[in-house]
Amino acid sequence: MGGEARSTEAMGSEGRVKSLGLVFEDERKGSYSSGETVAGHVLLEAAEPVALCALRLEAHGCATAAWGASAGSAAPASVSEVEYLNVRLNLREAPPGEGTLSLPPGKHEFPFSFQLPSDLLVTSFTGKYGRIQYCVRAVLERPRLPAQSVQRELQVVSQVDVNMPALLTPVLKTQEKMVGCWFFTSGPVSLSAKIERKGYCNGEAIPIYAEIENCSSRLVVPKAAIFQTQTYLASGKTKTVRHVVAHVRGNHIASGSTDTWNGKMLKIPPVAPSILDCCIIRVDYSLAVYIHIPGAKKLMLELPLVIGTVPYHGFASRNCSVASQFSMDMSWWALALPEQPEAPPEYTDVVSEEALSRHGPPHPALPSWGAEAHCPPFACIPNFRFQPPPLYSEVDPHPTNTEEARPVSFIL
Repeated sequence: MGGEARSTEAMGSEGRVKSLGLVFEDERKGSYSSGETVAGHVLLEAAEPVALCALRLEAHGCATAAWGASAGSAAPASVSEVEYLNVRLNLREAPPGEGTLSLPPGKHEFPFSFQLPSDLLVTSFTGKYGRIQYCVRAVLERPRLPAQSVQRELQVVSQVDVNMPALLTPVLKTQEKMVGCWFFTSGPVSLSAKIERKGYCNGEAIPIYAEIENCSSRLVVPKAAIFQTQTYLASGKTKTVRHVVAHVRGNHIASGSTDTWNGKMLKIPPVAPSILDCCIIRVDYSLAVYIHIPGAKKLMLELPLVIGTVPYHGFASRNCSVASQFSMDMSWWALALPEQPEAPPEYTDVVSEEALSRHGPPHPALPSWGAEAHCPPFACIPNFRFQPPPLYSEVDPHPTNTEEARPVSFIL
């Protein structure tokens, strides 16, 4: 948000103001949200006695979408505006019946404080055809002189929690494309792509799961990208800006081959969070997984994304969406399993030799069988007298002092 803002000197018969400044109480605070309190000071330094009519503070915020008329067109420019914040405070004013108030020379501080509306405030944003901006301005009114002012921008963020159930739902799409035209087709290219949830935050890496099957005669290349789409609405007209903010590339896939992305990572760079609650400016994101096919139109799948501000809480929140994942193709779970799982522990690692010797010989003799036996000898085996080996997901009940504790593994 920057440091202190100061205006230039103002001179006149009513005294000289050396500087007019505006500082926030917490300059380290990067942004504000609905319902929070904004506090600070207006700083005024006078070189000599100053006569003033009023010193006021104004806070204003609005969304504006605008673009000019096209060349040679008689249509007017398109402009739309929505107001979100309008605050006006009198910090110092002349007594009733008196036109002015005199301030002695020196430095003066005027504290201010106001609360942002509890109603939703849209996130600050600046784009090609519009912006959402909030600012705080101090205005010094003096007799027979133009008003002197200083302004600071106020960054506002509308909190988007990616742990909401709607944003924890996995997204899966599948599509197939026949390569070639008319009777000269060379075969289909199929693509399936999935992400574990819909909501992510800046700095997170999105694991992408995908299966690509190339039954065409061409060499294809799988790619993925995050797109930002800005939509502006003004005077009933719409402008759209779309660009790539991050991308990743896979290996070439030869004809008749397949490839699998088992959680290929694509990191989200610092971008503005999704803006979905403004009626004239909207910022959307999507993850596109696509196949570049030489000589043909690319095969593309777009998975919706929401860039939030409240980070993902982890496994505890993920349990909310487990039920919805079971309704999907269970073959995707195989992609999340390790390729070579560790074997369960040996029985001798669980029961020590000392414990084994206390219970008798390691290999008890088989009982003698008479002629009256009517069943094969191995049908009657003595009961096993020791605990069976632990399940793969359990912890060794007899760990040694030299071993480090290993985390428990869960395999669904």
